[in-house]
Amino acid sequence: MIIGNNREQVIENIRRAAEGGNFHVKVEMDDPISDQERLRAVLEAYVQNRTTCSFQIKNRIARALANEITRKYNRTTRIEGMELLNGIEGGAILTCNHFSPFDNTVVRLLAGRMGKKRLCIVSQETNFLMPGLLGFLLKYGDTIPISMRKDYMKKHFEPMLEEILNGGDYVLIYPEQEMWFHYRKPRPLKQGAYYYAARFRVPVIPCFIEMTDMQETDEKGFLKVQYTLHVLKPVYPDPSKPERINRMEMCRQDYQQKKEAYEKAYKRQLTYCFDESDIAGWIKQEESGLKQEINIETGHRAFL
Repeated sequence: MIIGNNREQVIENIRRAAEGGNFHVKVEMDDPISDQERLRAVLEAYVQNRTTCSFQIKNRIARALANEITRKYNRTTRIEGMELLNGIEGGAILTCNHFSPFDNTVVRLLAGRMGKKRLCIVSQETNFLMPGLLGFLLKYGDTIPISMRKDYMKKHFEPMLEEILNGGDYVLIYPEQEMWFHYRKPRPLKQGAYYYAARFRVPVIPCFIEMTDMQETDEKGFLKVQYTLHVLKPVYPDPSKPERINRMEMCRQDYQQKKEAYEKAYKRQLTYCFDESDIAGWIKQEESGLKQEINIETGHRAFL
């Protein structure tokens, strides 16, 4: 399922950003934009409402919907490497590449198989302005808004995050920051996830989602994709090292594992020179009428 319009322009934005080394910028055309006062109101409403009965009821509904969506969109999803999590107990921070509003369902599938009843997701405050079903899920589906406002982060975000982790739940944080539509490559990572892992002394479970093109197209002319979630070796903070060193080292280890997982999955070296195959499922408009031959093993396409 493709969310959003102007996919060709978004892909062009990705190309320019990747080639310019700007790996954390927005590329979507339809993201909500708001002024600071409205964003402040979003945060205040979230903090005030999250303990109310109404919020809790909506949370249960949103969680049930998210679980149903997870089942629907992951019928063919494969998970590899779960044996690496045998020693994980309690809460943990999960990271993965961010390429779709629904890539969290792949991670949610993993959390469920690990016996977790919920997956908490850190999301930018602007996303809480989205309308419709996606907006409802963002507002109430175990999602935690993150902000540039230091007062909110210290007073509310960090205590919420610590409470969730201490309660034994998983938290998904996207260290790539922005969503890049169907972009196959792992991008350089920001250090926020590892800062909190080091601060709260919890492991990071790195994940990399591989996308394989299928033969069926969706309603917007993109090939549907099959997901393979690669669970990578957990990264732990070293209690003998300061938080700053821990977050840098954990970030480095995570990125290295994602890079190796990409190169193994796609059988190519990771570079950031843009190639058409970087976008999973993409059929360029001028090629959409051509016969396609798809390598099922690699998901690569050849146009005849």
